[in-house]
Amino acid sequence: MTAPTVQINADLQFIKGVGPVRAQALSKLGINTVEDLLYYFPRRHLDRTTITPIRSLNSGDTATIVGKILACGEKPTRRRKLFQAILSDGSGQLKLVWFRGGDYMKRTLKIGDQLAVSGKIDFFNGFQMVHPEYDKLNADDDPLNSGKIIPLYPLTTGLKKVRLDQRPLRRILQSVLTGLSAIPDLFPPVLLQEYGLTSRDNAFRWIHYADSEDQLTAAIHRFKFEEHFFLQLLMALRRKAVKSEQTTPLPLAGELVKSVYASLPFPLTEAQKRVLSEIRHDLAQPTPMNRLLQGDVGSGKTVVAVFAAVIAAENGVQTAIMAPTEILARQHYHSIGGYLEKVNIPCALLVGKTASAERKKLLTALAEGRLPVVIGTHALIQEDIGFHRLGLAIIDEQHRFGVVQRGTLLSKGYHPHVLAMTATPIPRTLALSYHGDMDVSVIDEMPKNRQPVVTRVVLPEQLEKVYQFIRDEVDRGHQAMIVYPLVEESEKSDLAAAVKAQDILSRTVFKGYTVGLLHGRQKKDAKEAEMSAFAENRLSILIATTVIEVGIDVPNATVMLIEHADRFGLTQLHQLRGRVGRGQDKGYCILVKRNQTEIADQRLKIMEETTDGFAISDADLRLRGPGEFFGLKQSGFIRFKIADLVKDGPIIRQARQAAFELIKRDPHLRKQDHATLRNHFLHHYQQYLDYVRIS
Repeated sequence: MTAPTVQINADLQFIKGVGPVRAQALSKLGINTVEDLLYYFPRRHLDRTTITPIRSLNSGDTATIVGKILACGEKPTRRRKLFQAILSDGSGQLKLVWFRGGDYMKRTLKIGDQLAVSGKIDFFNGFQMVHPEYDKLNADDDPLNSGKIIPLYPLTTGLKKVRLDQRPLRRILQSVLTGLSAIPDLFPPVLLQEYGLTSRDNAFRWIHYADSEDQLTAAIHRFKFEEHFFLQLLMALRRKAVKSEQTTPLPLAGELVKSVYASLPFPLTEAQKRVLSEIRHDLAQPTPMNRLLQGDVGSGKTVVAVFAAVIAAENGVQTAIMAPTEILARQHYHSIGGYLEKVNIPCALLVGKTASAERKKLLTALAEGRLPVVIGTHALIQEDIGFHRLGLAIIDEQHRFGVVQRGTLLSKGYHPHVLAMTATPIPRTLALSYHGDMDVSVIDEMPKNRQPVVTRVVLPEQLEKVYQFIRDEVDRGHQAMIVYPLVEESEKSDLAAAVKAQDILSRTVFKGYTVGLLHGRQKKDAKEAEMSAFAENRLSILIATTVIEVGIDVPNATVMLIEHADRFGLTQLHQLRGRVGRGQDKGYCILVKRNQTEIADQRLKIMEETTDGFAISDADLRLRGPGEFFGLKQSGFIRFKIADLVKDGPIIRQARQAAFELIKRDPHLRKQDHATLRNHFLHHYQQYLDYVRIS
């Protein structure tokens, strides 16, 4: 048997066919070792099932075509030059069009080049594909004629193309796979068998050079499972770490809780009662509560937080409530503080702009235990803030905080109980992946007095009728909000701007009405003045940016008009809509569509059809993907190479079961048949092992 010529941990520079120049190019892609190269998966594969003959194309299709360039070059038009190429696959011809980058395309594409192109098919003097994704192929890289499955790799970093073509990369991979002996598996044989997984050795060879669709499918499934497994392993270890800690149990729920309950101006929903029961059970345990509370906009999460804080106070410990923005922190201070005041539980607000003298008094009261509840922003995690006995941390919209920020708050107490809250309903696959270490409670019932908000999509030419409707509502004593995406116009933006709109609308359409303005760049005092004036009905109409997404609670507001609604994500539109119809009267949300795109039309149609936050979150996840689901990238979150949080639901559930069972049997991964798995996990996931110990 020939001895292996390649080691899996070898530096790529010394592999045959690489050398220092190519090694530098590969390093820009994060590929430095043989193992890095093996895990550099193709972004797609060309096979018989993925190729469409040109003769079978229809306008509107998204297709992949393999063919040869018959002609190419720049073509002048009245406005600019464009680059065109004519592609033929023997069944017909397709025009490829690039409106920019002509000089680069002239250097890159030549007559006779074999290409694989992907994109949407349009019809303009014949079928065409505009700005297609393309790859150069070898002459025999046509799956329809050769029967091969061709891997295509991502060869860009940001917007820059790495100086490396598909063909040399495939040759390097072939050389590496030929020179490697059998690649050791990360999973024990029993796990491979139980979950129907092919070996790691097979998977690496098949994902890069499959002989059949079945081999490719098995390899992709294996690596999807592997990525989800290691994330779930992290969740299992975090959960175990929390459950192994000891904390102060909070079993007492006595007279103060009864008094708050009696003071409520409305009955609790059955969902609120169920969630409160779950929280009371957790708080009474000697291990810390680690619970995520999901609830749609207006479902009554704040009242649940009040009861949790009151239970903590009755048991002699302090509560810290942290919100991501000053507006939301102040809103919580007014609403939660109002309930606490009725039962004489002191409560204070701490934000970055809290006056120095007031802050000093507040910190002293916290340290001496005279302040049972403090509500604030990131200001709560500053180094000089200490608690006498922090027993409960409530973190609102917790996805907006990083793991380190949450950990810093928790470190100010002795393993305090944690209640995280979000008004963004989270699809099940994301809940398992982002919050798989937490117990989850869901308020899935709205208060009886809340009527669904009527939602309508309108075009700009219908705005005069909408403005009249707003005037009618205001004349009835109600209030309205008009939301714009930007604070002010820029040279590159065609978006309507809040500042300009407030000036124009207050002098024309809404002349004679009181019109306010609220945006993120205003100073604190100006913001507070506008919010107070609107809350007290001294302003009839508030023109604002998305700063009102959370924190505005004005039951008298019945109409929201959202300009350029096509530019917003579904979840954000739903959050905005939740700011109206919070009282006894019916609410209306009017979405102005100024740009027609397929995805925007889908979003706005969904908004018209449902007010169910969970249905909306599922749709938003499908349309936007997990990276942007919350409107921002998850700080420091694991980036998958091949796994898909949207499509991999069954695999995620299997991987979770496997990971949690493994940690149950071997909490520190010390068994002999878990050694390879343990080493891989520690090497590749070390940066995510905060607050987790497996040594």
